Amino acid sequence: MAELIPTEGLKGGVRQAVRHDSGHKHVTGEAVYVDDMPAPANLLHIYVVPSPIAHGRITKFNVEPVRSAPGVVCVLSADDIPGINDVSPIEGDDPVFAEEKVLYAGQSVFAVAATSIAQARAAAGLAQIDFDELEPILTIEQALEKQAFVIPDHTMKLGDAHKALAKAKHRLQGELNIGGQDHFYLEGQVSLAIPGEDGDVQVYCSTQHPSEVQHNVAKVLGVASNAVTVEVRRMGGGFGGKETQANLFAAIAALVAKKTGRCAKARVDRDDDMIMTGKRHDFYGTYDVGFDDEGRIEGIALMQAARCGMSADLSAGICDRAMFHGDNCYFLNTAEIVSHRCFTNTVSNTAFRGFGGPQGMIVIEAVIDEIAHKLGLDPLDVRMANFYGSAPRNKTPYHMEVEDNVAPELVAELEVQSDYRNRRGEIDAYNKTSSWLKRGIALTPVKFGISFTAMHLNQAGALVHVYNDGSVHLNHGGTEMGQGLFTKVAQVVAETFMIDIDNVKITATTTGKVPNTSATAASSGSDLNGKAAQAAAVKIKDRLIDFAAETHNVDKSQIVFEPNQVRIGNLTMSFKELVKQAYFARIQLSATGFYKTPKIHYDRETASGRPFLYFSYGAAVSEVVIDVLTGESKVLRVDILHDVGQSLNPAVDLGQIEGAFVQGMGWLTTEELVWDDKGRLTTHAPSTYKIPTASDRPEVFNINIWDKGRNVEDTIFRSKAVGEPPFMLGLSVFSALRQAVIAAGDGQHFPKLDAPATPERVLFAIEDVKAQSA
Repeated sequence: MAELIPTEGLKGGVRQAVRHDSGHKHVTGEAVYVDDMPAPANLLHIYVVPSPIAHGRITKFNVEPVRSAPGVVCVLSADDIPGINDVSPIEGDDPVFAEEKVLYAGQSVFAVAATSIAQARAAAGLAQIDFDELEPILTIEQALEKQAFVIPDHTMKLGDAHKALAKAKHRLQGELNIGGQDHFYLEGQVSLAIPGEDGDVQVYCSTQHPSEVQHNVAKVLGVASNAVTVEVRRMGGGFGGKETQANLFAAIAALVAKKTGRCAKARVDRDDDMIMTGKRHDFYGTYDVGFDDEGRIEGIALMQAARCGMSADLSAGICDRAMFHGDNCYFLNTAEIVSHRCFTNTVSNTAFRGFGGPQGMIVIEAVIDEIAHKLGLDPLDVRMANFYGSAPRNKTPYHMEVEDNVAPELVAELEVQSDYRNRRGEIDAYNKTSSWLKRGIALTPVKFGISFTAMHLNQAGALVHVYNDGSVHLNHGGTEMGQGLFTKVAQVVAETFMIDIDNVKITATTTGKVPNTSATAASSGSDLNGKAAQAAAVKIKDRLIDFAAETHNVDKSQIVFEPNQVRIGNLTMSFKELVKQAYFARIQLSATGFYKTPKIHYDRETASGRPFLYFSYGAAVSEVVIDVLTGESKVLRVDILHDVGQSLNPAVDLGQIEGAFVQGMGWLTTEELVWDDKGRLTTHAPSTYKIPTASDRPEVFNINIWDKGRNVEDTIFRSKAVGEPPFMLGLSVFSALRQAVIAAGDGQHFPKLDAPATPERVLFAIEDVKAQSA
């Protein structure tokens, strides 16, 4: 493995702050996305027609007037599917087109392909479709009352929580409503399908999971997977929203291409995208907690209920991960966590950065805050008192032992760096003299498990070619959505061969080169694909070493790869020259690599095991101010210390930490999804759905990578995942807002504050504490 300090003379190896390979193209507009590709001749444009109601039977379905409209070439409904009418990832419950019933407002009913998107939209309005509306289930509360679930409940237990609760000196109960979140990727859902010979189809798609798109397109077309090739060079954002949601639009584009023999593109506009595609699961959580005088938790019972929507999608794994993170950094001496996966007549919710982890963590952080308030302690002291420690205080509710816990040390460092204690005192003094503005501060930690909760997804493949001029072609199963994965994996290959990164060509992800890939998700992109690419490069490197040793009659130990050259005993030659010699000697210069995550396992029957290879850690201090008259809030300062192990690329990692924090802050403050009483999403555009902007970034924003970071597991160059863990750092903003609301009363009452903490909710919480103070 590489040393901590980048190898001198090597441009672009690991641990170097190499720019994102497409960063300059993003800024200049040169980056080519699916919709930027030159339009093929006779391209058809597709409009997917959504259901206007949340639940009902289709009593009349006449699309003949649509077929005869100007420009229309093809109209597709469920009857036109040659294969299986399903694009689900697991359960077979996501139809391409509704058949007898519609199950949510926005569900695809039929599609129109025309020579322009305007013609397709206009023609769609000519359809004659009637519905017999049925009563929908729209909320978690309704689903719990009707016992409507998409998949069975799951329970985790550590000891007898209810016995511990009964014995505890102090006890609290509470609840928390946690809103969902739209992915709001800059590039919407889009697929371009090109028909080929022998019934084959090529699909260019904005997806995090090319192999799943391939599988689903083949299933819908009724062909083998080898007849479908899916390619993606880059996405304009994904955040989990393109892990399964691309399936529908890719399948429809492929259906049109197959039926007409013409290229077809499905590009969804912003409003339709937000209405038709899944989002972060909103949750309802309750807690019953017992604790001692120091705030140490002695027993806790947690209930998590998720609004999954009309189908299972990835809800099993998401809800499991919420349970796995119900502890965050805290040892729960005895615990019971019960999870309900609720059916509702709303869009099927899906993966989102953190994959259920944030919804699990936010509840335990509320618990800590309330315990501290009840005992009159600093919430940070209660957090530190409950941190995981050495055995026996290191067992999670799912019976995994936490062996890499750095939270206490990292948090202690951030406490000093951020001057937390002094600032808390200054804020208390400020609040006593300020009538209309109140401040709050909070330090919250993060412990996030790294590995897919679906065990079979913890694998990756890669393909590396070394050409006879010494240049390298790299392909792997990961996808690039702006997070810098391609750059990091290229750095791994450059480091392995000891060549400049400029000599490594990064190529589009395609199912035609690396098969059966996993989604780029679960923060595992670099871990999995980096190891697979390294394995492929090492195979070629070993062949070169064997060749050089035999040719020059030296021991293999005397062959050393140095920056852009190879030392063979007393002889030194360039990497390019050695490769050229090997080529003429008929040495294979191409190799595949494969990696599967070791050690992980989980038994659902006993709710125990080791679902994660390791944990990523971090902590954030956030300071906020609220206006007690309007409920408006602003984040004033943020200090972050985050553990990425030994960073593959500090520049990329810092960008990921900053972006994740801001996205988490948005989830908890401004991004509110609203459905009306008919189950129709009303916040489906930038005019009604507010993501954080540049002006929402805190004026003081200090981000540091923890310089002591090192992964105890044998990950790629001892790095740690960075995609999702920093998202949960945004929880510090929510806790700080809670502290500010407490200060708006007499300081004696704990507020009920749900997420997101919009101005309205903050104002309601202020009125609540004031009423209790009266």
